[in-house]
Amino acid sequence: MDLKNIRNEIDEIDAQIVALFKKRMDCSVAVAESKKETHTPILNEKREEEVLSRVESLGGEYGKYARLLYGNIMALSRELQYAILNGDSELKNTIESAETSLNRESSQYTIACLGAAGSNSHIAAMKFFPNAEISLEKNFDKVFEAVASDRCDFGVLPVENSSAGSVSRVYDLILKYRYFIVGETDLPIEHCLCAIPQTDISNIEVVVSHEQGLSQCSLFISENGLEKKKCGSTSAAAQTVAQEKRINWAAICTKQAADEFGLKVLDKNIQNNDNNCTRFIVISKKAIITERASKISLCFTLNNRPGSLYTVLSRFASHGFDLTKIESRPIPDAQFDYLFYLDFIGNVRENENNRRMLCALSEELPEFSFLGNY
Repeated sequence: MDLKNIRNEIDEIDAQIVALFKKRMDCSVAVAESKKETHTPILNEKREEEVLSRVESLGGEYGKYARLLYGNIMALSRELQYAILNGDSELKNTIESAETSLNRESSQYTIACLGAAGSNSHIAAMKFFPNAEISLEKNFDKVFEAVASDRCDFGVLPVENSSAGSVSRVYDLILKYRYFIVGETDLPIEHCLCAIPQTDISNIEVVVSHEQGLSQCSLFISENGLEKKKCGSTSAAAQTVAQEKRINWAAICTKQAADEFGLKVLDKNIQNNDNNCTRFIVISKKAIITERASKISLCFTLNNRPGSLYTVLSRFASHGFDLTKIESRPIPDAQFDYLFYLDFIGNVRENENNRRMLCALSEELPEFSFLGNY
């Protein structure tokens, strides 16, 4: 049989499959109506496993593929049922009630961020909220606490660096507090080697900085045989060097922090990557989804069964969501259980099917939280 004839046969088979798929989804609607009357939960894991095992057996040599196919079909069936039974789901209400504007130019806001004046977080906060009052906090925990207590309206935090990767502590706090992410900004990072005025670069033996600064300048530190000393932030490192007045100490910090604490710049652009950049997010206790929102963040845990992560990710793919980040973090006091954090490109208000899928996942995945669309 030549290729053309094979493709014609495939087209005929596909038409039959689609017709049967539509008939199966009609049955899902009927199932939803029945469950609505009897108040039966949508997800029945025992029933689904029975179906998947039977399909795998019927599939013979293609059994594993058949199981994957039907896993997706059943996920779509659940999604349709959730749309019928859960028109007023908590997530749907959150999305519909979210504010639609964020006035970045307002002078009425107070913004929490890490470090002293001149830290990268301080610069990022002023970039996003140029007229706001800035509250400088000692560590990432204090930033979240400032928002939690309503002392600050928003928090600005680094989540990812192009060289050093994710800021793990921030992700842990995101997953702990589950506050909404309402904005983001990218900041080019230029690290300087800075010391007290009487110091020469040949004197330096110890460098002080935040762990991200040390990581992002690891090649310079290694090549010069310098001892590393961690500090709460790059600006706190500048402050420490200024206060200690040790001729053999230098801070890895911004030029702004060096100016703030009276240090001189011994060397510029000492980071490993000339294109070094950090992504900062803006957190809030209230949901804000603007018309131009283009990134969706969420987190969840998974049911303990084979292929569960694949099944969830395939549902996002089927709706055209472009996955841009996935981060797994261990759950405290749980052995080898993880929370997953995901970023996608998309807007929850533009597409009813997208909202429906997210609402379905929010009902069936443990620890699901919609973290924002910004």
